[in-house]
Amino acid sequence: MGFNAFSGAAGQDFSDLLRYTGERSEGRTADAQDCGAYSPEQLDAIVGPQRRWSWVEIDLSAIRNNVAVAKRRLSPGTRLMAVVKANAYGHGAVQVARTALSAGATQLAVATVSEGIQLRKAGIDAPVLVLSEPPIAAVPLLLRYNLMPSVYTSEFAVAYGEEADRHGLRAPFHLAINTGMNRIGVRFDEAVDFVRQIAFHRALEQVGTFTHFATADCAETLDFNMQLRRFKETIVSLRQVGVNPGLVHCANSAALLRYPETHMDMARLGISMYGFHPCPETRGYFDLRPALSVHARITAVNTPPMSEGVSYGMHYRSPGSVKICAVPIGYADGYARALSSRTSIIYDGHLCRQVGNICMDQCMFEVDLRSHGTHRRLDPHVGDEVLLVGAQNGVSVTIEDLCDVVGTIPHELCCALSLRMPKVYLR
Repeated sequence: MGFNAFSGAAGQDFSDLLRYTGERSEGRTADAQDCGAYSPEQLDAIVGPQRRWSWVEIDLSAIRNNVAVAKRRLSPGTRLMAVVKANAYGHGAVQVARTALSAGATQLAVATVSEGIQLRKAGIDAPVLVLSEPPIAAVPLLLRYNLMPSVYTSEFAVAYGEEADRHGLRAPFHLAINTGMNRIGVRFDEAVDFVRQIAFHRALEQVGTFTHFATADCAETLDFNMQLRRFKETIVSLRQVGVNPGLVHCANSAALLRYPETHMDMARLGISMYGFHPCPETRGYFDLRPALSVHARITAVNTPPMSEGVSYGMHYRSPGSVKICAVPIGYADGYARALSSRTSIIYDGHLCRQVGNICMDQCMFEVDLRSHGTHRRLDPHVGDEVLLVGAQNGVSVTIEDLCDVVGTIPHELCCALSLRMPKVYLR
């Protein structure tokens, strides 16, 4: 198909990099060769999919669309916090944070101090909440990078307040309330006593109070209603003793879309910002667009004779009249081994069966050499592009499809699929 193996994704021609201008010294290792044609600038220009023929594409216009969908759903005056923890669920924290803020989010949430520091070093100055209480040793980092921790132990609160006071700084925090999920947070019926216990630290400033629902995405509402009732009662109790709870927030993606009564002062947009419905009940009502697709190029094409095996264990045997194509994505890239022979790969607008055990760094798929109903036979070549997640010509393989096979949720697969592969951002 005329694919140039030394062309970049944007059409750059790197074939001149193959021309050596210096003499090689006998016995030298590869990293010590004198290759005068390789300037640092030229080598640095070989990036992303040019280093390995597999990559993830992130459509930032989809992120903008999904933020807009959430904002239209929110009650008047409710702010939006964009959750960009775990590298924005594998989509890239800095790029997604900037996109979400430009689309109308006003605050950001992360899981760790390091994630918050990454945003600050990228020049992002929006309020950032760390959705857990970090170790006391991290307090100087919170103060230096202006990150707000979640607070739910007096030991941390005291250390945080004292360190801030020592430097003449404020110590803003969000109080985490455990209303029944029993993961983190001050128990709802102990919240007033807890706040009284730490109130003498003048640097501490409670700028928010929140809880997290365990079942907002479930059809059964008994536990959800219990958590919501407990949270509302806690907020009332705090106000009755003169405590300003700051921004009150409890809605995650499911609650944001399903239950307007949870919107309060702010809502947290997580998985739905990336285009995934948190539960079946929201499908058909909200136009969420997946932002992530997974791409690769064929690295090898084989035509094994009938009954010859493919991959480890040789659980797949060629039926004949097929080509077996290899692509450089494996379970180390988050393409789970449990998907082996249970999913499809899109080639030239057709669904082709993934065959053989998925390897650590590679997998294979089968191209039937017979016609595909269009009177045109598929003819795969090295360098041809394929889709492992995405849509083309009316056919698709979605993250949800893969989740159904391996029995997990989009959150997990998205985080795993982008750990090693480079990201290409579409605007």
